[in-house]
Amino acid sequence: MNALKVGRTVLIASFCTLFIGFNSITSPATEIATSEFEPGEDRPGGSATSKRPGQTANAFSHASGNLSFEDEFTFKLGNGIFRKLWVSSPASTKASDGLGPYFNARACQRCHLKDGRGHPPAGPDDTFVSMLFRIGVPPQTQAQRTELAAHRVNTFPHPAYGGQIQDLAIQGFPAEAQPAIVYEETQIELNGGEVVSLRKPTYSFSDLAYGPLPANLMISPRVANQMIGLGLLEAIPDETLLKIADPDDTNGDGISGRANRVWDVRKKIVRLGRFGWKAGQPTVEQQASAAFLGDMGLSTSLFPHHAGDCTQEIARCLAAPNGADAEKGEPEVTDKMLELVTFYSKHLAVPRRVSARDENVLKGKTLFRSAGCAACHTPRHVTDTSANIPKALRGQVIWPHTDLLLHDLGPGLADGFTEGVASGSEWRTPPLWGIGHTKAVSKHTQFLHDGRARTLLEAILWHGGEAEASRNRVVEMQPAERRLLIDYLNSL
Repeated sequence: MNALKVGRTVLIASFCTLFIGFNSITSPATEIATSEFEPGEDRPGGSATSKRPGQTANAFSHASGNLSFEDEFTFKLGNGIFRKLWVSSPASTKASDGLGPYFNARACQRCHLKDGRGHPPAGPDDTFVSMLFRIGVPPQTQAQRTELAAHRVNTFPHPAYGGQIQDLAIQGFPAEAQPAIVYEETQIELNGGEVVSLRKPTYSFSDLAYGPLPANLMISPRVANQMIGLGLLEAIPDETLLKIADPDDTNGDGISGRANRVWDVRKKIVRLGRFGWKAGQPTVEQQASAAFLGDMGLSTSLFPHHAGDCTQEIARCLAAPNGADAEKGEPEVTDKMLELVTFYSKHLAVPRRVSARDENVLKGKTLFRSAGCAACHTPRHVTDTSANIPKALRGQVIWPHTDLLLHDLGPGLADGFTEGVASGSEWRTPPLWGIGHTKAVSKHTQFLHDGRARTLLEAILWHGGEAEASRNRVVEMQPAERRLLIDYLNSL
């Protein structure tokens, strides 16, 4: 077993693929039908697809390809805020102070390096650069149960440690805790004699600043999600996603995706959840605001808590200096800053697919669909044309390979953490677009919500529950077929 000790920065949010299906695949790879190339699938973001070359370290950091010159300037300003390093108060730099008191990172970019995917520590000398631990407790009172039922909250924080564990703190405060991971390896034999080793993580915490963690504490380890295409995902009409949902599995296909229902803080209504590992946030703006609050301890107009994730139980934490402008009534992250970061996040372009017409890739596409993966990783959507959708993102035919719904992946991937209506074994179907660029952008190939999978094949083999039938079809494939399936995924 391999023990990995604590680290230093963390995320806004994560990846956990669903591969679901039920059609048997037994034919040799040479007999696999070649799927047709569908017009537009090489430009997965429609006209918003990046114009820049892919397979580079900056593949996820380009603006939507159809932005005007003026909007490109706004995008670059947002990038500046995204990269900004925040400092604790008081400080001479009034536009960048207010960090903490507890935090996981000093900048959005620290968690989403190159706007890419996070990972757990790679060894004893590595840190938690882009991984965090969400925590929560079950509702304790009828009032809390009512709040939960009304979808006004997703979960309840721990009275002292809040909604997530912060392993960093400003001067004069101890870090809340130091996490560690231990892996246990298990070998799986596949058809054709291939053997794959899966690693199961176990998590622990030391140096707890406010006493032991309770037995009923829910803990969810999460790595940072890639940032591309977020505005396009937000622009998919609710009706499109709800039409795909089948919470009671009325068609009997074993797939019972359902929408998460969460509170929109800006509009003060219940909305369909889209973002985060369990679809716990309804909009890009709210996802960014929640990350400012939890990951960096910074207030916004959506979450005007200047002490970040500090709780009423820790009075000293609440009383720490903050960077809010009391005179102007502005939070630490001003509305203009939040607007710029939101614009930047919405318009990070999806890379062009350069091998979408390759024969092996099109055979892999056949395998992907016949194995049932597309039942949840819905390949194609069309974005809304409403005036409230940013101009560059309206009416686009996109290929994200997701239904943005919750699916039960079984006990192997369950974290026991409930979020909104999401159970402890349910996860949002993550988009697959750009997944083949992970190594070039993020310098690793670690997948799923906690980065336990070191390859795409490992990620597939972890799937159970609704995904078990598809997982078994992949196990039954010939080795050459599995390679073609992975070729397709890497082409996305």
